[in-house]
Parts: sequence; C-alpha cells; structure tokens
Amino acid sequence: MLDQSLKNQVAEYFKLLEKEVVISVDLDDTENSRDLKKFLDELGGLSDKIKIKEEELKFKPSFSLSSDSSSGINFAGIPLGHEFESFILAILQVGGRPPKIDDKTRERIMAIEDEMNFETMVSLSCHNCPEVVQSLNIMAVINPKISHTMVDGSVFTDYVEDLGVLAVPTTYVNGEIFNRGKISLNEILNKIKKEEVDLRLEEKPIYDCLVIGGGPGGATAAIYAARKGITTALVAEEFGGQVKETLAIENITGIAYTEGPKYMEDVKAHLDKYKVEVIEGLSVTGIERDEKLKILTDKGNLFARTIVIATGAKWRLIGIPGEIEFRNKGVAYCTHCDGPLFRGKKVTVIGGGNSGIEAAIDLASIAREVLVLEFLPELKADKLLQDKLRGFKNVKIVTNAETQALSGEKFLEKITYKDRVSGQVIEEATDGCFIQVGLVPMTEWLDNVKKNPRGEIIVNEFGATNLEGIYGAGDCTNSAFKQIVIAEGSGATAALGAYNYLMTKGN
Repeated sequence: MLDQSLKNQVAEYFKLLEKEVVISVDLDDTENSRDLKKFLDELGGLSDKIKIKEEELKFKPSFSLSSDSSSGINFAGIPLGHEFESFILAILQVGGRPPKIDDKTRERIMAIEDEMNFETMVSLSCHNCPEVVQSLNIMAVINPKISHTMVDGSVFTDYVEDLGVLAVPTTYVNGEIFNRGKISLNEILNKIKKEEVDLRLEEKPIYDCLVIGGGPGGATAAIYAARKGITTALVAEEFGGQVKETLAIENITGIAYTEGPKYMEDVKAHLDKYKVEVIEGLSVTGIERDEKLKILTDKGNLFARTIVIATGAKWRLIGIPGEIEFRNKGVAYCTHCDGPLFRGKKVTVIGGGNSGIEAAIDLASIAREVLVLEFLPELKADKLLQDKLRGFKNVKIVTNAETQALSGEKFLEKITYKDRVSGQVIEEATDGCFIQVGLVPMTEWLDNVKKNPRGEIIVNEFGATNLEGIYGAGDCTNSAFKQIVIAEGSGATAALGAYNYLMTKGN
C-alpha cells in the first residue's frame, strides 16, 4: 500500500518517538477493513515503539491512538492523501513530541473544562481538511477532556448522508454542528471561548509602506519593500489568500509541482526572513488621507506613507435563487474537497471556462452523471480540456443555458435553466451544483480609488492608482490575467513604485 521510499521517510520520523504508541483498531470483514489492516501492519513494522491491538470503537473500520494515557485521537477510515500528514503528526504527538504551538495557545486549550467530542467529516482529496483535523488533534493530545475523530466521508457514506453533510470539512461537537469549512486552531478556540486580543494599533508607527492583503501578491510586495530598507507592515484577516484554496500548482517557474497550502507556508517562511510586521485578524474598511494615509480597520486605525492594496478576489456569485440557501447543502465550489461526497450521484457544473471544465472532468470519474451549463454559445475552455471532457460518456454539455434557480427542500434537488435560443425553461434533477463562473475582486470596501466596471482597481505600469501614494497589485487590479506569478510580479512592481514615490515625493 505504501511504497518503499515513503516507508523509509516514515521510519525516520518514527525514530523521533519518545514513548510507545498503541494503535487500537476495530475491523470487520469489509474491503475497507482489510485495507486498513494492511496499512497499519505496514506502519507497525517500521518501529518497535508502535503496538497494535484490537478494541471495540464507534466506527468500523477505525483506530485510535494512545500512549501512557488515551489521546482522544481517532481515525475512521484510512488517513491517506492529504490526511497522511495529519496521521504522522498525530503519531509523533501522542508519542511525546510536543505540538508546535505557543504557550498562550496551549494554556487556552488546557483551560477548556467541558467534555468535547469532535468529529470532522473529510475527503482525502480535500486540501482544506488537514488544517482542521490537525488543529483538533492537537487539542485532543493536550486536553484529556477533548477527543477528535476524523471521518472519511467516502467510506462512511451513510453516516455523512444521515447528518446531511454535503461539504467538507464539516465538524460536529457532542453531536451538534460546530463548523462548516476551513477553520484555524485560533478560530476554533475563539468559537469555544472568544478571546479579544488587543493589537495596540495606537502604538504602531507610521509605516513607510503598508500592504493590505496576505496572498502571494501582497507577500511579494512586502518582501520587496522590506528589501529596500523601508519600514513595512502587512495587514490581512488571515495570511495565505485564495491560493490556500488551490490544490495542484504546476506553473510557477522553478517549481514543477506544489499545492496551495504548502506554497503559502513557504511564502510565509520567506517573508519572515525580513523585517515585516504581519498583523492578522484585521478587516480593512477604508482608506482616508489625513496628514498621512489613514487605514481604517474594524479594530482601529493605522497610518502609512504609501499603501499597496493586494486584497485578491473571491468566487463570483451568479445571483440566482437558492445559491446562498443551498451552500454546503448541495452548492459547492471545490471539486477536490467536496467531489467525493457526490460519488454515484448526478451533479451540475455551471461554467464552461477552464475551471468549469476541469471541475467537470474531476467529477465525471466519480459521479453517475455530470451536467455542464454554459451561458455562451460555446465553451470557453482550452480545446485540450474540452476534448478530454467529451471523452466521458456520462457528461452532458448544454450551451446557451441561462441558469435561473436552484431548489429543493432541506437539500438541493433541482436546477432550472432557460435555453437562450428557444426560450424553453428546463428543470433537471441534481444532487449537487459546482459553480465555476470566475472571480470578483475584493474591492467593495474601497470608494475613493478609481475602479473599472468589474470593480478592479485601475493601475498604471508602476502599479500606481489614481490616488497619490496608493498602489495596487494582483487579482484585485485590472491586470489582464489572473495568475500567481502575475500577482507576484505586480506585487514587486507596486512595492518598487511605492519606494520610488517615497524617494521623490514622500515625506
């Protein structure tokens, strides 16, 4: 099940174990159980500090991890794919290697007094799930009143369907819904008990350059500004941006393959090498010009001599009835994350561009039937992708289709669209709908910077906006193409433009 190279790597990790780890496993006579037994047997043979025993657990097949005391960590299914790292980290932490968290976070976890039994529904191809799984595993290792079970939705299909889970990650606590979607350890702790952190914004200096946005464009702008020796800060609600939602990345020069979360970890590590103050947890609400530039946030104001706006873009809504109501109840955006929950079902993809057709290709291999709806007379995707999609017999492509509504009772059941040529209104059954109609810039909070009709910030060749000292970069601007490397290039351009401004006109 695991190739020798991976086994060798795991064996090296297992040398870090400081104490014995007991894997308690509960199996039945299914193929999934046989696969889990093979998986655990292979891993158990890599260290004499790993022991395997049988024990009755809630799920079959599943296993739990313990050492000298129960850790509260359980895996229902085989933690391969993106969850393999979660499994290895859990083994090491149960085996005595402390989680990499700060003392304050550890204290907050230990302070939880209530019994909390978490379950997180995941798919092994979901790149957002591991952060949730690993965060809750850390909590279960540290606090004996907390337990956590990762549940593979593709294995326990009846269980997740009974719960009505149609998007991952979805987390329950003590049988009640706790959270849908990605959530960080700090956000989990805030949901349990909100802790207001005083960022002391009134004590912050006037920065030479303040970057708004934590994606690749913003990070690159901050690095270039810092390298020029000017005081630099980066403000974001959460570092990482939309790239953290991306699975495979294969078009960054010099990096043949990486994945969004891993790439942004590397970007953050690069950024940390410079004197850049990163301020997370702030929502910027506006910009005003006082004696200096004033950045308005939900927690106070900041001041700077120049600003680089790199707030990126978000999924575009199509604005039809049911789109919001059935989000996470059949309406989804990421096939890698949520696609496995629709195995053997009928799904719809709205959008005939590259992202839409790539989504349809992903779904065609697992769904019973895929309906593709494109508003224009022809698909817009690259011919190579179109040809690949047309090779699937379970795909139906409809062009000139104006989507009008998504409907159902508790969950999505039907989609309604109009034939733009004949005018006929058509209703079809669907279990899921993946909306892939592009992005919209996150600039709605700006009312004094010139934007085009699409809401993109208009910048010149130096990244400058119409307002003196304010620059733009990345997907929130009128750049012709939206790509990571283009966002990074425009971030560098904007930072250099801001630096030149400071050298000539700044004070």
